[in-house]
Amino acid sequence: MAAAPPRPAFIPLEANPTLMTSLLRNLGMSPALALHDVYSLTSPELLAFIPRPALALLLVFPVSPTYESYRLAEDATLPAYTGSGPSEPVLWFKQTIRNACGLMGLLHAVSNGPARGFVQGGSDLEKLIERAVPLGVEERSELLETDPALASAHEKAASQGDTAAPAAEDDVDLHYVCFVKTEDGRLWEMDGSRKGPLERGVLGEGEDVLSERALALGPGRFLEREVGGDLRFSCVALAGSLDD
Repeated sequence: MAAAPPRPAFIPLEANPTLMTSLLRNLGMSPALALHDVYSLTSPELLAFIPRPALALLLVFPVSPTYESYRLAEDATLPAYTGSGPSEPVLWFKQTIRNACGLMGLLHAVSNGPARGFVQGGSDLEKLIERAVPLGVEERSELLETDPALASAHEKAASQGDTAAPAAEDDVDLHYVCFVKTEDGRLWEMDGSRKGPLERGVLGEGEDVLSERALALGPGRFLEREVGGDLRFSCVALAGSLDD
């Protein structure tokens, strides 16, 4: 039996809002949205610089032994995810492309909740989402692996960071996870390396992913686990563009 072809690998994506915004706009996200640095999860003054409502929040964090132990224990209690079709509560992608967790976070951010309404008609991004919706988990992964527009947009963005980009095959110890609020108020943790999307709670009508409750249910749980550990955490939010 012939060996399966190796999975593709992408250059790791820098947590740079300008590059991330460029990547998504090149794929077809409306200029009305942009990614913004989140300089504090607790300071109202610093959070006030981000347009509200924030539609998605991407957390970048170190993959520590503490996190890996927690992830494996939680995943062991979860069934394999089998969601597909228009009735699926969120559009979730399993990550099979090495070092593409940043791209996965961006796709989860723009494909779910109100942000999906900012995907431009006829764009590569709209076509990708439309093709992905009816597919099962494995077929979606194959779709991402073989989409030339996705690979091209990612390579262009990842090679233009402020720091020298690692090679696609390098081991990287930082990981991305995305939090989105869907129209029914549920807060979802979206991570392509998990067993599926994770519902973390319900937010009120006036609460977004940067509200106090959302931050406690989302990034706050990561920070609590790493008290005294590696604190290389950063966040970017998907929200309205300041250029408009």
